Amino acid sequence: MRVLFLSQRVPYPPNRGDKITTWRLVERMRRSHEVRIAAFAHDDGDREAAAHLNSIGLSTFAVDHDERAAKLRSLPLIFGGTPLTLGVFGSRAMQAIVDREAAQADLGYAYSSSMGAFLLSHAKLARVMHFAELDSDKWRQYALRSRPPMRWVYGRESRTLLDFERRVAHSFSENVFCTPLEQRIFQERIPGAPSMVLRNGVDLAWYTPRPEAAEPRHLVFTGVMNYLPNVDGCEFFAHEVLPLLRPRFPDVRFTIVGSQPTGRVMRLAELPGVTVTGFVNDTRDWLARASISVAPLRIARGIQNKVLEALAMGLPVVGTSSATQGIEGLPGRDFLLADSAEEQARAIERLFQDPAEARALGARGRSFVEAQYDWERVFEPLDRLLERLAPEATPTARP
Repeated sequence: MRVLFLSQRVPYPPNRGDKITTWRLVERMRRSHEVRIAAFAHDDGDREAAAHLNSIGLSTFAVDHDERAAKLRSLPLIFGGTPLTLGVFGSRAMQAIVDREAAQADLGYAYSSSMGAFLLSHAKLARVMHFAELDSDKWRQYALRSRPPMRWVYGRESRTLLDFERRVAHSFSENVFCTPLEQRIFQERIPGAPSMVLRNGVDLAWYTPRPEAAEPRHLVFTGVMNYLPNVDGCEFFAHEVLPLLRPRFPDVRFTIVGSQPTGRVMRLAELPGVTVTGFVNDTRDWLARASISVAPLRIARGIQNKVLEALAMGLPVVGTSSATQGIEGLPGRDFLLADSAEEQARAIERLFQDPAEARALGARGRSFVEAQYDWERVFEPLDRLLERLAPEATPTARP
């Protein structure tokens, strides 16, 4: 079977949340099917990645995307009923590629609703809409935590995008979500459309415990640092949680690890004990140096790869309800759940004071992801989905 795979970013290398998932999807599909990729290239790294994919036999069509310019071009849409998201990711060049490739494909697989828009006109093609997260609900959460005028902008985006998601969901063959919670929200807001859960996984051979490298009272957060939920969570932690810990533990350190830190994030490095690394070649080195991984997100949906990766490395994790709601583990056994600043400080203090319990919590977290989140296991439903949607002809195997 020939699969046309669409994503907002070139799905390689797997060095950020969306690329981890999209690369794993492509890698799994190409074991038994021919996969051709259409994606946006946001920078030179994406362009180099597209060239690499082509060199290993994965036909990849990359369209340059200047997100800042695209956002400016999309602003007039605010006076109508079209989501700004569709303006930001709208592209005649991408549509032309999709139209050409869809004519030869057996299945269109779109990762994120904005990419699903390019498949809407191909009603005769079997189509899968993989919602990385239900974006309309994400914008709703943004609106709740924002002040005017952005509260109105985000609220409008939530409403208009939900209308678009309804249209896509009812016209595609299947809608895919990474957690049962996301699926439940989808079923409540878009009843009657087909849906299934395909969880994210974690590379257990890549993320392995390194307890000998751990540094006392070192708290680490990982994530792309121009993403609003990450920025908000780190600001909250640095301003509200860390000051509660410093009187008792004056040597406590909080390291924010991730590419593209905004000005707001960089200013956090001016606070005592806070370090902002910017881009690093390998987040494992920083996770290994941590005594605790923190996930203080107040806005989140889906599965947080940062939490899975920390658990896989045997780190004790202190996370909010938002950060851990997609992880089907047991709070207190696999990680510690703490929402308010006071709750997070108490949970961290408890682990600082009892290193043996911290080690035991980390070991239980590693055992949990070994049992539940191995990529080979979590993607078994993907194999069945492709078999179900395949045409009667024998699938075309990758050379």
